[in-house]
Amino acid sequence: MTVHLVGAGPGDPELLTVRAARLLATADVVVHDRLVHPDVLDLAPAGAERIDVGKRPGATTPQELINALLVHLGDQGLEVVRLKGGDPFVFGRGGEEAEALAQAGVPFTVVPGITSAVAAPAAAGVPVTHRHASAAFTVVTGHRATGGSSGVAWEALAAVGGTIVVLMGVTERAVIAERLIAGGLSPDTPVAAVRWGTRSDQTTVRTTLGALGVTEVRSPATIVIGAVAALDLAPTAVPATGQVR
Repeated sequence: MTVHLVGAGPGDPELLTVRAARLLATADVVVHDRLVHPDVLDLAPAGAERIDVGKRPGATTPQELINALLVHLGDQGLEVVRLKGGDPFVFGRGGEEAEALAQAGVPFTVVPGITSAVAAPAAAGVPVTHRHASAAFTVVTGHRATGGSSGVAWEALAAVGGTIVVLMGVTERAVIAERLIAGGLSPDTPVAAVRWGTRSDQTTVRTTLGALGVTEVRSPATIVIGAVAALDLAPTAVPATGQVR
């Protein structure tokens, strides 16, 4: 059997890929993160074991333990779906899990998912690129394995130009803003912080880089910094919906 490293998408269950839904429907075990929508978990058979390994403040499951769990389950001859929010290889530690499985000789597949780095801004009406505003975008984590934001060269990133999309950066937003301004970005640079992007409870906070540190932003949020964050192109029509299950 196989361990499948599956991206659950940005939040809306209808943005799950067809392959992800098919694998969930035949899973023996689903090892999932805390940000996965409950409706997505419901796609697994009623008898499938569900194991929550989500990382929460004060209750973090060590990554080494998750790696060992996946290897153990894979060795049992089970169909295992490792369900991760967004895309498994975009700040989801899917690369570490794939390495552990490969080293243990456990067969695995990777199923890409739509990353919140582009989906959350789009759902809030913010295109990460725009021909008249931004020709490029950079996706960066605000949380480093060593703790804090010290591992990112924010001042250099400010000089690159284009749009900056920060994932997992709510706690460090004041430091991030300070260092980007030190690198040359104007304090008036527009910022949009999208919480629970693509979900029914999505909210968007708009501010400036200079005020980001004192603006209330709640996790989980995707923070967009740059000229495009001033745009508000939220959809004006409700898309046709299909059945997730």
